[in-house]
Amino acid sequence: MERPADFSLRTATDRPTATLSGDWTTSGMGEAGSALAQELSTRDDVALDVRPIRRLDTAGAYAIVKAAGDRFDLAKVEGRPETLRLLQLVSEARNREPEARRASGGFHEMTVRVGRGVVDVLREGMDTMVFLGHLLVVVGRSLINPRRIRWPALISQMERAGLDAIPIVATTAFFIGAVVGLLGANMLRQFGAEVFAVELIGIAVLREFNIIITAVLLAGRSASSFAAEIGSMKMNQEIDAMQVMGVDPYEALVLPRFAALLFTIPLLTFVATLAGLFGGLVVVWSALDLGPAFFLQRIVDNVGAAQFWIGLSKAPVMAAVIAGIGCRQGMEVGGDVESLGRRVTASVVHAIFAIIILDAAFALIYMELGL
Repeated sequence: MERPADFSLRTATDRPTATLSGDWTTSGMGEAGSALAQELSTRDDVALDVRPIRRLDTAGAYAIVKAAGDRFDLAKVEGRPETLRLLQLVSEARNREPEARRASGGFHEMTVRVGRGVVDVLREGMDTMVFLGHLLVVVGRSLINPRRIRWPALISQMERAGLDAIPIVATTAFFIGAVVGLLGANMLRQFGAEVFAVELIGIAVLREFNIIITAVLLAGRSASSFAAEIGSMKMNQEIDAMQVMGVDPYEALVLPRFAALLFTIPLLTFVATLAGLFGGLVVVWSALDLGPAFFLQRIVDNVGAAQFWIGLSKAPVMAAVIAGIGCRQGMEVGGDVESLGRRVTASVVHAIFAIIILDAAFALIYMELGL
């Protein structure tokens, strides 16, 4: 039961003493602090006896120090050691002079930011290598002993990251194929070569847009989901509980998501290919009056399946990068919501950036190979 803060002043002794009692806390202090300050302002050399105080927090300690004013002397205070330490801490904080922030020039501030950016990049690179090493160990361990794989979690993640993404991937790829066909038909009409719009659609969809659209959509859909799910578990200390129970979080959380995306992205790429070609076919059929049989025959004769396999060869790499970035950002979440939001945003941005860089690298490699 809370007791209100109170004090009594004894003046019959050699040194007047103010004895404080009750709970000197935020909720129990009331007007006792103001009354004590008014009483001490009319007297000099008053000692404080805080031994009867039941509970004391920083608000109560500040009220006591403020009531004593500049004459507060810890040597004149009698109390328990923990009470004296709190009064000393509050007194030092109250008497501390505010530090003026040193103004810095624009060039100095720029160099500081550049230095911090370089250090952050190196730290991120080191953390990425640690994550990759741990993931490779878990993958190797699971390949040696497949019974360690959590199949229910893997199947569930395959459904959520793969099958549930088919509608959005197919719709987006359809409109991308239609736009490519429409632009190609309008541009080539100036040269009387509208028929080559079929080859343009086939190469663009089979080689580039099928995997790019799929990867970008998975970066915004799955990478953010992985980071949010694992990050929420990290915030709630569920991952710490798993480690205490002897469960490897990489084996229970990261590997199913990594494998699910690795298995489902070829399927999504194939769906995006069909949808993109169908979108281009609709445009060519309606704008150029070239029938489906003519469209498919030119795709088979002049484009070929090699372009499709070139595009599909990028899928496993994209899947590994997207899943790795999403899971790694989730494992780096701290204990606050701000950290969760920052890491989820970083997972999407980093994944899309990595997709663009990888696609450019694949383009250069295949160009050197003559493919």
